[in-house]
Amino acid sequence: MTTTTPHTSPASAALSVVIGAGGTGGHIYPGLALAEALRAAVPGAVVSFIGTERGLESELIPGAGYRLHTVDMIPFDPALGAKRYLLPAALLRSAHQARSVIRAQGAHAVVGMGGYPSAPAVLGARLAGLPAVIHESNAVPGRANRFAARLTPHIAVAFDRSRAHLAGGRRALTTGMPISAALSGLAELSGADRAALRVEARRALGVAAGRRLVVFNGGSLGAVRLTRAAVALAGLWQDRDDVQLLVKTGPGVLADTVAELAASGGQRVARAVPYLDRMDLVYAAADLVVCRAGSATVAELAATGVPAVLVPYPYAPGDHQSHNARVLSDAGAGLLLPDAETTGVRLAAVIGPLLADGARLSAMAGAADPGPHARAAELLAAEVLRVAGLVPAPPLTPVPPLTPVPPLTPVPPLPATARLERI
Repeated sequence: MTTTTPHTSPASAALSVVIGAGGTGGHIYPGLALAEALRAAVPGAVVSFIGTERGLESELIPGAGYRLHTVDMIPFDPALGAKRYLLPAALLRSAHQARSVIRAQGAHAVVGMGGYPSAPAVLGARLAGLPAVIHESNAVPGRANRFAARLTPHIAVAFDRSRAHLAGGRRALTTGMPISAALSGLAELSGADRAALRVEARRALGVAAGRRLVVFNGGSLGAVRLTRAAVALAGLWQDRDDVQLLVKTGPGVLADTVAELAASGGQRVARAVPYLDRMDLVYAAADLVVCRAGSATVAELAATGVPAVLVPYPYAPGDHQSHNARVLSDAGAGLLLPDAETTGVRLAAVIGPLLADGARLSAMAGAADPGPHARAAELLAAEVLRVAGLVPAPPLTPVPPLTPVPPLTPVPPLPATARLERI
């Protein structure tokens, strides 16, 4: 077990919370948004994370300035083959490691954000005798949270439809998906302020005047299918002067993608980047997003009101990305395109008419239901504080003094001759 990037010492902290999150950005970024909200609610609060050395958390969490404690957990993944039989031992070992971290941090509460590193954090809290909250981000819960939901009564969900899949889901609190303060701020901008930010964002991203911007976002690790389709589409549209493509590839295939764009002539209309760091600017500038349907991406699209073509990852556990995507497609805010159909030619047929129909794009943007996502980090932080016992009980309403009761009028005695009548 190792730790990286120490932050504030927990010894004198008014609040110490340990968050279990890892694997992909869909669990890590909401955890970071929660950490931000906790520190805003309780100045001086110490928030640290439990994860592993193999996931994106090893870069993203220290990069955001938080301490990461790593444990020896392995994924809840049947594809591990025979190694999956090591899961019980790995879970028990990493839960004891997590318990040591939780005690050392003087934690008041533990939060599991999903992903396989969160399960030992929640079990570690149980072993340490501390309360734990889990947050389920997907419409269909993953294996880690289905297990963790049996260890705590404190459950929060991003989407109502996930309740039916969790033990104790009927009592779950719907908070929405925690998103960064920058994105929640974008969601709350007025029309004029949003228009002004759009001009600034397009300038920052180098979008030429008069061009529609289509963003390809394959998630925290990129998506080869989307990148290849974007390259093919750029080749088909290389002579267009009314569209521009911004393609997030992930770092692994950036060089190959740049070379393929140059070979096809697609570089005239497309630019490839390894990451999209300022998602607030990306969403402010975009006319359309082509993306996977991870829960964080779906929540961001719903909150910011950007039309989307959603391509669910077909191998996601429980096909949860298809269920996530339907949150937007059922509302009319997005189109659902199967992974196998996502080619340059197919995208041209789907996206071309959309970009030419400003009224339809506006209708899709208006159909997005932001739900509680813009305030989700704040709502989840409040629940964590409540579970930790750090939210004071509301003041008692003074009870007004009782009005004096007038003396009873004496009842005159019955006459001697009176008798009861039989009914």
